[in-house]
Amino acid sequence: MTFHAVASNLECLYLGGNFIKEIPPELANLPSLNYLVLCDNKIQSVPPQLSQLHSLRSLSLHNNLLTYLPREILNLIHLEELSLRGNPLVVRFVRDLTYDPPTLLELAARTIKIRSISYTPYDLPGNLLRYLGSASNCPNPKCGGVYFDCCVRQIKFVDFCGKYRLPLMHYLCSPECSSPCTSASHSSTSQSESDSEDEASVAAHRMQKVLLG
Repeated sequence: MTFHAVASNLECLYLGGNFIKEIPPELANLPSLNYLVLCDNKIQSVPPQLSQLHSLRSLSLHNNLLTYLPREILNLIHLEELSLRGNPLVVRFVRDLTYDPPTLLELAARTIKIRSISYTPYDLPGNLLRYLGSASNCPNPKCGGVYFDCCVRQIKFVDFCGKYRLPLMHYLCSPECSSPCTSASHSSTSQSESDSEDEASVAAHRMQKVLLG
């Protein structure tokens, strides 16, 4: 059997733990490849040519030096398993999503804003007036809260031109705002918005599962 015939029929390729720094683009010439293991190396980037592996079902890239993934990886429509743990990409992603509790100052300022407690420039020092003026509204339509220095970063999937679902970062006032909730008093329009939020939360959870898996 010729080398070309072997390459054409190769279904599993294990290259883990070999101190590989670059993924050879030539791997894209393995049309029958189902499982590709590249874990425990020194890989810093994934060549977009790998998107040509249309039979690929499992891609193991954990414990490398990846800081990003090429957009072309979305073309791997049969991919069922993507392992990325132990990469700077995931470490940064988890760090950015951590939540530090608000300070007493922020809790007090939130209470003033949410309850519309009135005050005048003569009631408070200038630094507190400026602080109260820096409040940001929580984008969750079911919340109505505000935040200052402390917020929750969450990935939200948004429809783009009716064709794509783009992951965008948005900021919430507390972890509770990222949890789906329903209310019997909502109109059908509000319910539709709630369903969209729930779907976005599920999609975000799936993306985190892929990134951390």
